[in-house]
Amino acid sequence: MNSTRTEHLVNVVDVEATCWDGSPPPGAVSEIIEIGLTVVDLAAGERRARHRILVRPARSTVSAFCTELTGLTQPEVARGLGFAEACRLLAAEHHAGTRPWISWGDYDRHQFTRQCRSARTRYPFGRHHTNAKAVFTDAHGLRKRPGMAQALEIAGLPLEGRHHRGEDDAWNIAALVLHLAERRAWPRAADTN
Repeated sequence: MNSTRTEHLVNVVDVEATCWDGSPPPGAVSEIIEIGLTVVDLAAGERRARHRILVRPARSTVSAFCTELTGLTQPEVARGLGFAEACRLLAAEHHAGTRPWISWGDYDRHQFTRQCRSARTRYPFGRHHTNAKAVFTDAHGLRKRPGMAQALEIAGLPLEGRHHRGEDDAWNIAALVLHLAERRAWPRAADTN
């Protein structure tokens, strides 16, 4: 690809993490168990690629509540990559350190920051992050920031796949990013934080 083409590519990221119906068990912490990533070409107005990285938790296990919410099971994520290896993969194969990235809200960015600090792992992303939920809220003149599924309804877009599954949520968030770009409401890369 030429540089003109690649500068319009962004990564849309959505993570799923271990969770419980109530407080975590003693000694357990919420850890990323799935990273969904969709590559969006803003210039072409299309979703280019869809990826899924399963991550093996080190300090927690997948609860029945988490399985009900995400569909992910402990045996499934136990076959995943270690967190540090997943971060290296994001940087090496998905250009996470150089490509602007997007998430729905700030949860994903904060979860990566916390987990990288805790695991003493290099943060895989660059500094250009956009909170798509905030952009959508402003573009639609809403008072309250909607969840992803509600935003899809507002935009008149279908929810594709399973909600609370990282790969599917990243794909759906990418559709919302393209919706905002079509409305000329998506910020330029220089305007992201």
